[in-house]
Amino acid sequence: MSPIPLRALTLTHVRYQKGDYFGYFLAWVSLVPVFISLCGFTCHLLFRRELQGLFFAVGLVISQFINELIKSTVKQARPSTCELLESCDSHGWPSSHSQFMFFFSVYYTLLTQTKFGVLSRNQMGIVGCVVWPMAVLTMVSRVYLGYHSVVQVFAGATLGAILGGGWFWIVNYRLRPFFPMIEESPIGSLLYFKDTSHIPHVLKFEYENARGARKHSSYKRSE
Repeated sequence: MSPIPLRALTLTHVRYQKGDYFGYFLAWVSLVPVFISLCGFTCHLLFRRELQGLFFAVGLVISQFINELIKSTVKQARPSTCELLESCDSHGWPSSHSQFMFFFSVYYTLLTQTKFGVLSRNQMGIVGCVVWPMAVLTMVSRVYLGYHSVVQVFAGATLGAILGGGWFWIVNYRLRPFFPMIEESPIGSLLYFKDTSHIPHVLKFEYENARGARKHSSYKRSE
């Protein structure tokens, strides 16, 4: 009886050539989508409960679902280096890493430019110096490390940018009017979901209200 073939969980399984320090750096860069998903959005939803962040995360999940659907339909193989990387059992077009990062970058840029939620236009420096460079480096890492071809990462980036822009329009120009209703719903009240996109300076608002609440005994924690 032949042994049952095994597959690896490739969530953080990234390989690079031993002694290649640039490859080592890019291997960490290629994990940025994982850090954003598991750390960034998890912390944001746990500690802020912002509807804008919730729908941002939902959009990324939908984008990933579309990516998997296209991959399973097109079934384009990865580059020949996939044998060395043990990744030939999955398809390569379009690159999910590139798609994730460009969806994230486009949505984050539009969110910052339009000042919805806790972001403001004076944070555009973060967009230009951190968000977009990381998106481009993620593309480079997938090609350099041998997981994708140039065509595959550009396909992922293009699809991610289109989906990111489209989902931003849907959320902020079609769904946002329903945010107050979600806030007042039983599940919204239970989980403390909120929308602060109508507040011009959210951080200043929260800072001043937190200081003000300290002066009222009804808000103080019982010892």
